[in-house]
Amino acid sequence: MEQSLDLYKVFYAVASTGNISHAAKKLFISQPAISKSIGKLEQQLNTKLFLRTSKGVMLTEEGQVLYRYVSEALEALGNGEKELKRLGQLNYGRLKIGVSTTLCKYVLLPYLKNFIDTYPHIQITITCQSTLHTLKLLEEGEIDIGLIGRSSGVKGVTFEVLGQIEDIFVAAPNYINNLKLQTGIDEMTKEELLNQSTLILLDSQNLTRQYIETHMYENNIFPKQILEASNMDLVIEFAKTGLGTACVIKNFVEEELQTGKLIRIPLQNPIPRREIGFVYNDHSISFALEEFLKYWSKNQFIS
Repeated sequence: MEQSLDLYKVFYAVASTGNISHAAKKLFISQPAISKSIGKLEQQLNTKLFLRTSKGVMLTEEGQVLYRYVSEALEALGNGEKELKRLGQLNYGRLKIGVSTTLCKYVLLPYLKNFIDTYPHIQITITCQSTLHTLKLLEEGEIDIGLIGRSSGVKGVTFEVLGQIEDIFVAAPNYINNLKLQTGIDEMTKEELLNQSTLILLDSQNLTRQYIETHMYENNIFPKQILEASNMDLVIEFAKTGLGTACVIKNFVEEELQTGKLIRIPLQNPIPRREIGFVYNDHSISFALEEFLKYWSKNQFIS
């Protein structure tokens, strides 16, 4: 569009009112400014737009053609502004979250329902990936926020702590009894029990697995055999089935510990607790992300 939008607004006001004085009052500018703007628009378009009458002004044929298009354009702009206002009132937006399968099931989903009830018009996409992949997606702008366990890879972004998780070793009662029978050792230290066990861990590319292995190495724990699983749910199920001793997150097996389906194997040097939290770029916070962070700050997380 070659001409200034302001000139078309003046043209529309004069054409709508049929009077330069009324248009000036409507736009809160002087009559000479109105006349000057109309003259400038007519000069730029090389077309006469108005004819003066005893009652004011009236559109020429060319002016009527222009008025039709300007009316439609200004109406479209007005509708766009109304739609933006409506969307703001409805808390509309889009939010893309990256999270591991474990944290999604045990941390994110239990709280997400209430958030969706509060902000029904925010569209949410959840991508379940490893922490490393989540951080990569955040760096590439493919997600808005990630829920992860703190690691050395969290750099150049904001990490908002939500709580702590505790990694522990557990086994089914029948597995421990069978292990004692197989080894012929009735009284084993906890570390000896782990060294004789088939140890169930997450796959080697998982940051949790790397964190656990570092602690095991520092405490001379070298299991007889390792069974890998792709996610924490499988680790827990393998342990309940009696396939071995598993390293799990205590917060996620509270029911099994209470019912005796799993028994905790306490270590002389427990694995230090880890922080979990949201990670995001604070220089690109959308409306949806801002509301999401406000909501989570008011809710209690696991500790």
